[in-house]
Order: sequence, then C-alpha cells, then structure tokens
Amino acid sequence: MPYFSIIIPVYNRPDEVNDLLESLSKQTYKDFEVIIVEDGSTVCCADAVKRYSRIVDIHYYYKENEGRSIARNYGLERAVGSYFIFFDSDCVIPEGYFEALNAVLNRHYTDCFGGPDAAHDSFSDVQKAINYS
Repeated sequence: MPYFSIIIPVYNRPDEVNDLLESLSKQTYKDFEVIIVEDGSTVCCADAVKRYSRIVDIHYYYKENEGRSIARNYGLERAVGSYFIFFDSDCVIPEGYFEALNAVLNRHYTDCFGGPDAAHDSFSDVQKAINYS
C-alpha cells in the first residue's frame, strides 16, 4: 500500500500531464501511487501515462465529463494511500517534494494539511490571486 495517493483530474491536457509525470518520475521518495482521472477528454493523456507507467505507479481511468470535483472524488474512491494529495494537471513537482513532505509528517503527524501553493515569481498580481484561490 503506497503512503501517498496523488489524484489528478484531467481534461484535454496531455502535454501538461506529460510534464507532471516527468516531474513525479524524478522524485527522490517513491512511496506513492498516481491516480489519473481523465474526465471526458477528447484529447486524452493515455500516451503520456503509458510512457511513464514503468517508472511510476500509475492508475489511469477514463470517465464521462462531470467536472473536476466529481473526477477528484472518483479518484479518491480508487486510492489506497494513507494520505491523499490533489494536483492539477498543470503542476510540476520539485524533485524532493515527497521526501520533504514525508520527513515533516514523520516528525509531526497530522490528519490533513493543505494551503495555497507558491506562485511563480513571473506571475502578475491577478495570476497570484487566482493561484491563491
């Protein structure tokens, strides 16, 4: 059973999913599964999933389009990890993210955690506000 389950709803974003899976393939901490829920896309990311399936523990599901929240819940129902992590398909995760996260959780157990991610320095104030929300 993986420690982390990463749940990613996707709608027509194969290039972004490729970049995200590339970043997940480079993680220094590997005890995670990736749940990709293709939410009725007409441009699927199945090729990107196949490309990384030997490197990353990926579970791919295709369902009719019902929106991001329902796609996330669909992924939750299939996840088996101790912690559930939600990423959007356009995320790129720093190489040591899960190693650092695991270390903190081992020192300070918590039932759940979350918060805004860091906005890129190049973001305008409007982009930062959207990113924060």
